[in-house]
Amino acid sequence: MAENADVEPLLEAFRKFAIHGDTSATGKEMNGKNWAKLCKDCKIVDGKNVTGTDVDIVFSKAKAKTSRVITYEEFQKALEELAPKRFEGESEEDAVQSIYKLVEGKEPANMGITKAVKTSVVDRLTDTSKYTGSHKERFDESGRGRGKIGREDLQENTGYVEGYKHAGTYEEKTKAK
Repeated sequence: MAENADVEPLLEAFRKFAIHGDTSATGKEMNGKNWAKLCKDCKIVDGKNVTGTDVDIVFSKAKAKTSRVITYEEFQKALEELAPKRFEGESEEDAVQSIYKLVEGKEPANMGITKAVKTSVVDRLTDTSKYTGSHKERFDESGRGRGKIGREDLQENTGYVEGYKHAGTYEEKTKAK
């Protein structure tokens, strides 16, 4: 029963990394990219004992020959294979427990995500109430875009040139005769 409690946070970490970056992922299988990210984010890769190449080799060994992903059971075997290399000098059981502790409860780090800049210059440039001319016509009073109506000159197919002062008077002239 104690083993089950230890495995649950490991399974949760597996699921979080398995779905990272893939909207169609179910969380039951992990691809090589997410495996490498897990090893890097959880500090399994230390650059000395375990490198990125080691991580890729272990992934290739753990997966089925024709598969491109690993299941949770294969994931555990891969961690067990990396454990003695990462924790040299420890017994095999202690190394496996130590590597599980590195992964448990972790989730993918989102480094390098672009955030919207909030400065007075940006606020001034994006304030639609201060727009003038043709740009003003593209937005309604609340600042929402008006779509195609605001971007294009919609033509009236009346047969008259735009701005003609006597538009609509032709039929009156021809009926009078």
